[in-house]
Amino acid sequence: MLKGRESLVRLIGRRRRHRRHSLLTSTQGLEIAPKEDKDEVSTVNGNGNEGEEMVDCPVCRKKVRGEINSHLDKCLARGTKRKLSQCTLFQLKFCTRPKVTVSSVESNFTRTDVGPRAGDGNICDLASEISSSDGPENNVQDESNSSSVSLTLTTNRSKICTGESSICNGVNRMENLDGLVKLDDECKLLSGAKSTISRLEDSPHHQISDDRIDNITHSPLSPSENRTSKCVEPLEDDDNSKILLDTFIVGRKFGDDIELTIGAMVMLSRDSQNVKDPNAIKVLTEDTGQSKELGFIPRELAQYLSPLIDKFQLMFEGHITSIPQHPRAVVPIQICSSSIGSFDEKDSSSFQEFNSFRRNALCAAEFSKTHPPIPAKYQHNLLLLLKEVLKSNAHLFTEGEKTLLKSFLSLSDDSQRLFARLYARKGPWFRMASISYAEICDYEEAVKGLSEAECVSLFESIDKLQIDDLKEVLNVLNVGELRDLVCSLNKSHKKITQNSDHGTRKQDYVARVLGAYESGLCPNLPSMILGKTGSCVRISASAESVFWRAERLFFLNGEQDLSAFLLVDLGIVKYPAYNCIFTDQIFPDRSDLLSYEEAIEVAQGMDESLDENNNELVSRCIEISASHVSSFVEEDRSSDSGSMAAFLSCFSASWVYSKVILLGVSFLEHERRYKDAIDLLKLLLVKFKSDRRRGYWTLRLSVDLEHVGCLDESLEVAEKGLLDPWVRAGSIVALQRRVLRLGKPPRRWKTPSFSDSVNRKIVEVHVQGRPVNCKTGVKNVFYGEDGKRCGVEELALEYYAGEGGCWQGVHTESGIWLTIFGLLMWDVVFADVPNVFRTKFQTAPLDLETDSFYEVRRGLVEALLDKIEHGMAEELLIMSWESHVGTACRGVNWDKHSLSELRAAVTCIGGPCLASICRNLAQDYRSWSSGMPDLLLWRFHDDYRGEAKLVEVKGPRDRLSEQQRAWLLFLMDCGFNVEVCKVSHAPI
Repeated sequence: MLKGRESLVRLIGRRRRHRRHSLLTSTQGLEIAPKEDKDEVSTVNGNGNEGEEMVDCPVCRKKVRGEINSHLDKCLARGTKRKLSQCTLFQLKFCTRPKVTVSSVESNFTRTDVGPRAGDGNICDLASEISSSDGPENNVQDESNSSSVSLTLTTNRSKICTGESSICNGVNRMENLDGLVKLDDECKLLSGAKSTISRLEDSPHHQISDDRIDNITHSPLSPSENRTSKCVEPLEDDDNSKILLDTFIVGRKFGDDIELTIGAMVMLSRDSQNVKDPNAIKVLTEDTGQSKELGFIPRELAQYLSPLIDKFQLMFEGHITSIPQHPRAVVPIQICSSSIGSFDEKDSSSFQEFNSFRRNALCAAEFSKTHPPIPAKYQHNLLLLLKEVLKSNAHLFTEGEKTLLKSFLSLSDDSQRLFARLYARKGPWFRMASISYAEICDYEEAVKGLSEAECVSLFESIDKLQIDDLKEVLNVLNVGELRDLVCSLNKSHKKITQNSDHGTRKQDYVARVLGAYESGLCPNLPSMILGKTGSCVRISASAESVFWRAERLFFLNGEQDLSAFLLVDLGIVKYPAYNCIFTDQIFPDRSDLLSYEEAIEVAQGMDESLDENNNELVSRCIEISASHVSSFVEEDRSSDSGSMAAFLSCFSASWVYSKVILLGVSFLEHERRYKDAIDLLKLLLVKFKSDRRRGYWTLRLSVDLEHVGCLDESLEVAEKGLLDPWVRAGSIVALQRRVLRLGKPPRRWKTPSFSDSVNRKIVEVHVQGRPVNCKTGVKNVFYGEDGKRCGVEELALEYYAGEGGCWQGVHTESGIWLTIFGLLMWDVVFADVPNVFRTKFQTAPLDLETDSFYEVRRGLVEALLDKIEHGMAEELLIMSWESHVGTACRGVNWDKHSLSELRAAVTCIGGPCLASICRNLAQDYRSWSSGMPDLLLWRFHDDYRGEAKLVEVKGPRDRLSEQQRAWLLFLMDCGFNVEVCKVSHAPI
């Protein structure tokens, strides 16, 4: 793979279905600066001509360019009604506005809002609609170290906004995303009990709750503003003899498929062996014969009922109160407890404990009446994503995009769920006949609603699509259907097969059919395809663009998507606790975002053209990127804002284009076009003065200059690179060795001062082994002592465990060091630093791989390193492991290394050496996070003290890389025992 290809693929992430191909095919020049109006019109209408005036449609309120009559005809034909923007007195409600400050709670994130949002009436409208349509609003703080949580609802009366430009029309205007439970006319305040609802744990049979994703806490308001109402419990007897609850059966897909009837008796049974939830409670049918499982009690309620069942021997039974239409929807039930059994009311502590669980269960059940679980997690997650993006980045969306999102939010559940399903699939076209989801009741109505909202395109409009779209529709057909289609065409048009390839692959059939259509021999091909496929649907270009943008803004990368929510809900991934503190926007205005997106499109074009071996398009992408970088002016990073720009620069168009150019350099070097590669490398070095990649660029420039015979210039570039403060780690060693090799007399007469340091002798150990094969270009495989096949690293471990000195150890490379660093520096990595945590799905701060990581946290880092140096590393390691085990963190591998191995390694390495490595990683994580020695060995002495050794293992034809050499030299300076173990073939 070309250098930089893998990094570019990660940057692109999910490829966009709809792109502006003109960016790469235009011959009018290389400038592709974004145009706001043009983008807005293309998003809303799908077409438009530059230079024409924008006109507001009086029917649908969209902005239309130029002629409006045809647009009016469409609006009137589909019965679109103009929405009133003025609220009636009946619709107006008092709003509450939370005050946000930083608070630290497990898995909770605090945000300080910035950006122009509060003043935009349309934004308030849209955010309110999202808030009122995303299901349960149980956004309650969770304290992991307590069995109960204090739910405090703090209200602050706000002004009633009126007028078309500033009014917030949505019902329930309360900012529930900021961690407060949304109030409506029917919802009672439930904050008097110590705890009500805790977040959903990792369970496949429960809906992910708002507080699982929107884990945001707030510090208490001032006493004058703090208003707390008591929990409103259902009416029941005061003797506490019974507990009457209204709740639901959830997780029905995990139960038996049986028919339900109103009034059917049910009973509860503990499922303490449930690996996802030790508090799980099953709901069983109460038949005379064998009981069958119907599902589970909601987790929010089960956490309080389970101790009542386990500790106080309560039994619960009840009946089904109603039957839902959907087969997997939640089923309302009413349950009642038996009389209290083994319980001594004279025992005040037991009585208080029982009463606490009882009251919490009542509050949880009461809360669930107005906030029932949602059966479609992905729909709920999509709405949460939209809500968060619009609250943080509403200024980046046009009115047309907001209109599209409003239309989507007003759709039925079936339409929203169908869209979420299709958006997650590859597509782009889908047969309606093959779409089948249990949670969608009426597919025709769902598609109709999506079509009216311009979220999907139907197959009936295929005659207006391009040839590429026709090819995509043909891919819906299987090989047999394509073969039948070709046979039908042959019967009608015998000329089709005369000059065509008679391949039997699917793409061969598609090519033959498209050839017939392009030649004009079969103009009625769309109708013939329709007869084969039936009705088909796809995500529209405008909807795909808006939702792709929202997803990108939410995760801030291309690798994560909506499936990240599901991984959290299933307990597969647990993200660390940190606070999101915003003081600056990543994209200050829409033009910055559009420039970044266009750069991503060019990067995607580069990746696709490499897949297709389209060298012409590769060159076009390189030219476009070089043109943009040529006009780029780097920001000054001397101030504090400059250090922030250092780690936010990866969200700029220029940074993306630089990655395309770097990949282009590798491509040109592979094509032996060294002069073109030299020009690109010089451009990068001139335009990016403060970039951590300058070391690699300088090295490649020096190498390519040598390829074209410019040895003097190659030497000069290497010498200047050694003076560059951004050239580090392995790049320094590589340039030093180039200077020593190229700088011999008569070019240079003076020996550089670093000559002795870089040429230091590293201890070598030679081990012989029996090879399985001796072929060049094949991985070295040997026979171990037990006769089994192994690699050179395992063979070296066997040697060191025996005659090499009775060492214990692991083959780890950088893995164990990054794990130790992550565990020891956990509190520093996830410290409260503004702007470094922007989403709820990060495993590291944004500035971890930049210089600002150490600069901003210098005091915290040095204080912790002082503890490590004075022998507290093992204690810190144990505490961090027990507190965060299983939590995702950059570099930490919980499965590969056990706590005992880590403790042994930390103890034997010693405080001073370990502190040196951690300081090196903290100061420049990116440069030093790779290339560490293969083996970490240790052995103990009698007094619980030990020693460690680091070994780089090389096979018969391997040699040290410059990064590996840099690490070995650094470790030698730190006082480590370092060796290079060379494995060779034993003589026959």
